[in-house]
Amino acid sequence: MGIISWIIFGLIAGILAKWIMPGKDGGGFFMTIVLGIVGALVGGWLSKVLGLGDGISGFNMHSFIAAVIGAIVVLFIFRMVRK
Repeated sequence: MGIISWIIFGLIAGILAKWIMPGKDGGGFFMTIVLGIVGALVGGWLSKVLGLGDGISGFNMHSFIAAVIGAIVVLFIFRMVRK
């Protein structure tokens, strides 16, 4: 995927992760995008390691679920580090 696709995909994954795990995190819009992109990478890596697929392979349901789960994991770690 191109860089614009990763940004859009990351933004959507980051917004959903923050919606699933509400709270005050700070950082605003930019942090949501970064969280989502990193989460998509983490989710894709985890799905490959666990043998659940080929990672993030475009705009499909498997990649979307992996990206959101990865964003939730990254958000959880981000919150633990900020404490």
